[in-house]
Amino acid sequence: MGKAPIYLDNAATTRVDPRVVQEMLPWLSERFGNPASSSHAYGREARAAVEQARAEVAALVGAEPAEIIWTSGATESNNLAIKGLALAARSRGRHLVTLQTEHKAVLDTMHELERQGCQATMLAPRSDGLLDLEAFAAALRPDTVLASVMLVNNEIGVIQGIDAIGSICRARGIIFHVDAAQATGKVAIDLRRSPVDLMSFTAHKTYGPKGIGALYVSSKSQVPLEAQMHGGGHEQGLRSGTLATHQIVGMGASFRIAGEEMASEVPRMRALRDRLYDGLAALEGVQVNGDMEQRIAHNLNISLLLPKAEQVIESLSEIAVSQAAACIAGGAPSHVLQALGRAGDGAGNSIRITVGRFNTAVEIDYALACLRAKIEACGK
Repeated sequence: MGKAPIYLDNAATTRVDPRVVQEMLPWLSERFGNPASSSHAYGREARAAVEQARAEVAALVGAEPAEIIWTSGATESNNLAIKGLALAARSRGRHLVTLQTEHKAVLDTMHELERQGCQATMLAPRSDGLLDLEAFAAALRPDTVLASVMLVNNEIGVIQGIDAIGSICRARGIIFHVDAAQATGKVAIDLRRSPVDLMSFTAHKTYGPKGIGALYVSSKSQVPLEAQMHGGGHEQGLRSGTLATHQIVGMGASFRIAGEEMASEVPRMRALRDRLYDGLAALEGVQVNGDMEQRIAHNLNISLLLPKAEQVIESLSEIAVSQAAACIAGGAPSHVLQALGRAGDGAGNSIRITVGRFNTAVEIDYALACLRAKIEACGK
């Protein structure tokens, strides 16, 4: 087997931090109790670990521990938030609002609710990927019960102004949900002051394990939700199922570390990303997608407007990057870039490069040299 490619697809998933792995391991062996078993020490020990992790997740985002509900990941959190609210509020209204550039876990959930009789307005973003606040406000109706806008876009990395969006919702009595899967550890989140009612999280985008996530449910807003999983009344009756202590411990550890290191890590990621950006943006046929100012430090998304650009993408064996979200199968053109007006090659011949905690300047320079050589050869 040859040399492993340099990993630059951290928006798809991050490597589990070795420190997180070490905290998880005991809960896979000798500390095996069920957190719901309160009658003996094994269960009580597991419950204490679960509650410590709940507090660690809450601390990163400015929430109360009781406002954090464990799920299997952001997809389940999005489903619980959107379906749960739409079903609970159906007597008041059945209109939902979101963006065309949302993750499929939001868009497909909206489509399923449409099949069940709801109406969903899916707004086009501006050409820079950001939401037009006037268009958003104009789309809201008396029967609108929920708006869902992601904090950080998973493909182009733009940061939406959720405080402004949430304020518009709050003034209309509309529940506001935010998918923050790509945001934790990258942008500051303070749910004590942000007008957000529901927020989805996952561990594996923040150097934690796959298969574990959480949903923030504001206690101040008294959000009505209908559970989507039944069978024991776990997690305040919102999400039944035996809690995976090892994964929960891993999520807590990953969020705690993110909070401790974000102030130093984000500038380092920005420097690495900008090293790539400076080396690629001026090349002929390279188009940067999304606003570069209101954007996380870790993300660079480019389209190649070149003849035979697909050959560049197909030949990138030295580096691990992606064309679109990991959830889009079959190499289909990015729905995000199409929504930005990138038709044809602009949407199909795109490269998403996302740097992470374990990347080095040496790796970035090597990746840049590979990309430049292939792009310049393609343009000749």
